Amino acid sequence: MKRILIAFALVVFAGAATAQSSYTIKPGDTLDIEVLEDKSLNRSVVVLPDGRFSYPLAGSLVAKGRTVDQVRASVGEAIKGSFANTPTVYVGVRPAPPKPAVRASVRAPAPVVRIYLMGEVQKGGQIEVRPGTTFLQALAQAGGLTPYAASKRIQIRRTDSRSGTPRMITINYHALSRGAALSSDVVLTEGDVILVPERRLFE
Repeated sequence: MKRILIAFALVVFAGAATAQSSYTIKPGDTLDIEVLEDKSLNRSVVVLPDGRFSYPLAGSLVAKGRTVDQVRASVGEAIKGSFANTPTVYVGVRPAPPKPAVRASVRAPAPVVRIYLMGEVQKGGQIEVRPGTTFLQALAQAGGLTPYAASKRIQIRRTDSRSGTPRMITINYHALSRGAALSSDVVLTEGDVILVPERRLFE
């Protein structure tokens, strides 16, 4: 009866081994090792980063780069001296779970242009706008002008980044608000200062 059970087990184990025969063992994999003649040796061991694993009566054995059949043979060879007859060894492998996908690096913040608004605007101070933002767009972002703004002589003060030469651009927002055409809306650059002076008494 015992021989029949062993024969049946061999058939089952052989089928499983065939399915895994082409797999190459890697560090982190788990090996399920069974010895039919001694159940006390049945256990699961993990292949260490150096590619080896430890097993009773066998010591440290190499698994990395080997197939299940090769590991089974090495275990059997290592422990056979402890048995009267050649032991029947089964080795199964459970591959290590895949490493989590590396998350994409945090997207760099979108570039911004820092400009400054002074005088009769609703929200003065420094604001950050996207590259390509124009004077009118920045003015809208700042909430527009106050009722006391001298809208005919708004200034954009700019310093040339190479030469350091200051430059002033005057814009008649009053005319623009009444439908005058703007030949070219000024695209703002880093450090531009929009200065909106206070309206004079009879202006």
